[in-house]
Amino acid sequence: MRESNEKVEEYGFRIIVVAPSNARFIKQFLDAYGSFPFEIVGDPKRKAYSGLGHQTMPKAKLLLAAGLGVITGKVKNFIPKEKSKKNVVMKSMKNADVYIQGGTWIFNEKGDLLWKHIDKSPDDHAKIDDILRQLN
Repeated sequence: MRESNEKVEEYGFRIIVVAPSNARFIKQFLDAYGSFPFEIVGDPKRKAYSGLGHQTMPKAKLLLAAGLGVITGKVKNFIPKEKSKKNVVMKSMKNADVYIQGGTWIFNEKGDLLWKHIDKSPDDHAKIDDILRQLN
């Protein structure tokens, strides 16, 4: 989404990321991965996630899928080599943040839902072309 922010804004929308983390962890993430051109807010109690129907993937299922992805070459850099990024990923895995499946929600300025995509697995993110088509 970082690379597509400008296009999204051209359609009159803005990206807001809701992360299942507290502000301290979001800061650690930003320190490791760099800044983003949009706001990242925390939902440490996961109220938004559960309220919007997101699911937590069982740990064993996610790790099996990730392992198969690494073996088949579909998943690269599951555990980053850079120490600061690796620390963030490992901490996320311990706190179960990485097991919650995300999604993409488009709301108008009144808060009405226009479109949604709830991820069923880590590789089931909404494609940027589909998102832009919905914004148009």
